[in-house]
Amino acid sequence: MKMVIVVRKDLKISCGKIAVQVAHAAVEASLKSMKKNEKKFRKWLKEGQKKVVVAVENEEKLLEIYRKALNEGFVASLIRDAGLTEIPPGTLTAVGIGPDDDEKIDKITGNLPLLR
Repeated sequence: MKMVIVVRKDLKISCGKIAVQVAHAAVEASLKSMKKNEKKFRKWLKEGQKKVVVAVENEEKLLEIYRKALNEGFVASLIRDAGLTEIPPGTLTAVGIGPDDDEKIDKITGNLPLLR
């Protein structure tokens, strides 16, 4: 079981800002997962809450991954920044997917590079 967080790498934001966007995606996806499938959520918690952070080139690719995740029935959370610090309000920054079975999520995100 794992959760995957997908982040845009075209945004010119600090490491701290990226960390916050990843955290927003993880929290929101966790809360949605708890409501949608508590059994799967609890299994993920018990297994150590594995999370993987990957990158996409731009907003278009982020939305593509988000739509694929929803179409496959995954819990998915699209994160929009509030615009209080480094980027304009409403900027799409990240997507949280899962938690779900590794192999299932890998069908959508397995080809994406780790965030560096």
